[in-house]
Formats: sequence, structure tokens, C-alpha cells
Amino acid sequence: MNAPSLLPGDPSELRLRISYTDELGDTPQADTLELWDVAILHEEAQVGTMTFYRVHLDRGMNAFPAMEEESEELYETAQVLLDRSTGSFTEDAGGWLPYVGSALLVMDRVTLDEQWRGHGLGAILATEAIHRLMAGCRAVACSPGVTDLSSDRLRNQAEWDRVNAKIARGWERIGFRFYQGTVYLLSPASLELEEQRGAMRGRLAELGASWRQARHTSS
Repeated sequence: MNAPSLLPGDPSELRLRISYTDELGDTPQADTLELWDVAILHEEAQVGTMTFYRVHLDRGMNAFPAMEEESEELYETAQVLLDRSTGSFTEDAGGWLPYVGSALLVMDRVTLDEQWRGHGLGAILATEAIHRLMAGCRAVACSPGVTDLSSDRLRNQAEWDRVNAKIARGWERIGFRFYQGTVYLLSPASLELEEQRGAMRGRLAELGASWRQARHTSS
């Protein structure tokens, strides 16, 4: 892990701004899919973003075609988790998941500016966002992988695989488990999620203390 002194600011001062824009569209699609945007802020400057979808399986239209129409990534998740004819969880997926809600939360994208990467902050911040958004959900799903394709080094297949494996390990740390295809699942009822949230908050406090100590030493 990189030295905390290399971070551009105190990580304990990072904040999340979670928002949902209701376009007041009286359509089955709007009733089924909610897009939630999360801005990652440091001193009011945006240093990253997260995107989540809350997919309601019990209202609006069949969730399978709704996800298919929204994006290729959501379609791939629907293919793994949902019954095409009903839009409900498949019998197999349902067997993985305690019944604690009816909706599906999809963590679609997590991106941090490059200077903030390499310290585990993505997993820390995503854990907080998931905790805020998972109420009423039976499952949280993600497909770990690189979303920023700007780095030339990722054109090498071995490096691509290494980085993707590292990302997957980060999500496994907070309780996601490989299910099928590229999809990982997390149950909101998981005790591991709550335990890891506490551990992640502790890690963030440690990073902040180390950053402040390094800055004090160098000044």
C-alpha cells in the first residue's frame, strides 16, 4: 500500500453526497429503476464518483427488460440473477439470499481520481454508500473490474488480470462473494458487512492520522 503521505489530502475529511434525481416520469421504467449518484468530495472538490441502481422487483415493469434497456452492464447482471419471464430472482439466486427485502441494489461504478487510488479508499467509501442505500433490498450486486481504461499499462493482459483480481479482493473484504459469471453478491443481512464497516472506518481514521503525522513531520 502506498504511503499515506502521498495522498493529496487528509482522507478522513472525505465526504459523500448521495443524490437521486426524480424526473417525475410516470412510466413503469421509472418506477422500476432508480439511479443514485454519489459524489466523493474533499473540501467540496469532487475527487470521485459512484453510481448505484435500486431495482424494484415488485413494482413498475418486469425488471429484466428494464435492466436490459438501461445498459449492457445491467443486462449482464439481470441475466445472472433474474428470471426473464417474471423479473424476480431466480430460484438459485433466491437460495443464496435471506428474505430481508424485495429490491436489488446494483453497485454499477466506483471511480476515484488517480491520486487517491491505491489505499483501499474505494472499498471504504463504497461500504458507507451501500449502508445508506441498501434498506429494503434483498441483495447487493457488483461486477468487479476496471472502469478507468485510460492507463496504458492496462493494455497488458497480465496487468489487466492482476488489477481486476485486486479489485475483486477489495469487494470480497466487505462481504461480496462470487456468484456466477462476473457477478458478486452481498446480502444486506450479512453480519460481515456490519463488522467490516467498523473495520473500514478504523482504517480510514488510521490513514488520516498517518497523513497528518507525515505532514507534520515534513513541515
